[in-house]
Amino acid sequence: MPELVAHRRDYRVDLLRGVALMMIFINHIPGTFWEHLTSRNFGFSDAAEGFVLMSGIATALAYGPIFMRDRTPPMALALRPWRRVLTLWWVHVLVVLGILGLFFLTVQDPAVAAMSVKRNIARALEDPMLFVPALVALSHQFAYADILPLYIVLLLAAPAILAAGVRWPRGLMVASLLLWVVVGIFRIRVPTWPLDNGWFFNPLAWQVVFVAGVLTGLAMRQGQRWLPMRVWAFRLALAYLCLAAIWVQVPVVAAWGGHGLWMVHEYLGAPSVFTSFDKSFLHLPRLLHILALAYVLSALPALTRLSENPKLAPLVTLGQHALPVFAASTGLAYVAQVTKAMVGPSFLLDTALIAAGFAILFALAGWLSLRKTQRAAIPVEHRV
Repeated sequence: MPELVAHRRDYRVDLLRGVALMMIFINHIPGTFWEHLTSRNFGFSDAAEGFVLMSGIATALAYGPIFMRDRTPPMALALRPWRRVLTLWWVHVLVVLGILGLFFLTVQDPAVAAMSVKRNIARALEDPMLFVPALVALSHQFAYADILPLYIVLLLAAPAILAAGVRWPRGLMVASLLLWVVVGIFRIRVPTWPLDNGWFFNPLAWQVVFVAGVLTGLAMRQGQRWLPMRVWAFRLALAYLCLAAIWVQVPVVAAWGGHGLWMVHEYLGAPSVFTSFDKSFLHLPRLLHILALAYVLSALPALTRLSENPKLAPLVTLGQHALPVFAASTGLAYVAQVTKAMVGPSFLLDTALIAAGFAILFALAGWLSLRKTQRAAIPVEHRV
């Protein structure tokens, strides 16, 4: 059995998750100046990949010890991630019903009506008796509110992934990669209903980055690294990150690079899963980018110092309350989108909306942290 080490909370994960939440909020309000400053403008992946990777790490840190102490733990302990699934599900339902209500009140505005079509909301407004049950069952999803269903599916699979990760970590990673390749080559989708659009965040493909996070977290609980630190690997990962940044920032490089990948696909027969940038199926350039970024960041001692800097404590707190913060940010982002549509483009309005959203999210995280501290101070027998 793997040996557990004394657990000390790694604030790097909280800090990076807080940063990812901020970038996701900005990216979920498209058409602002500020979205040009988020990570997706400097590489092939974006905050969503980082969020799922860190969710895998957090899942292993929280639930992995159960499987590391006992290869066949009691069912009630092994299925603890499923309790989190129930929370995720009702939070998601509240968020999407809130979004539906927001559009019901504002859809008379032509710009909002046009947005409702683009966001996959219009049909739900026309026939709520059919689409509300589909929303509740995760079978119909709104754009910019479709990450939580992915996380729900991944957490449903978490007990099996954790058990396999403890016993056969390399075998699990190989199996995960094979599934990712097969899904990408044959374009295997998770269907939706009543409209067969397929899940945008395809869990059959995105599981690979979640599994990578789980294996990383399991290694951390043993005081180890999943991927050992090597100078040549660090330099290679850093070179790939620099190439990706130049690629997305310099149009001529993107044109030549894209043409080169197209030639590899057309003339060498390489599957598109290796040569394109599809986000839904998490194609190779995006997958390699988030893994390279995680590898490089994990090797930087400065990141540890930053995560323990009191000045960045609010960001750490944001990452520690990822679920309520993410749910609130999704609703706030939609309020901002509707406001922008009704008022029109304005740098000052965009800035005010984003600043107000950040203020609410940080206040929410601070309040949750304070409540947790106060609850911990109450003797167990006196807690309600």
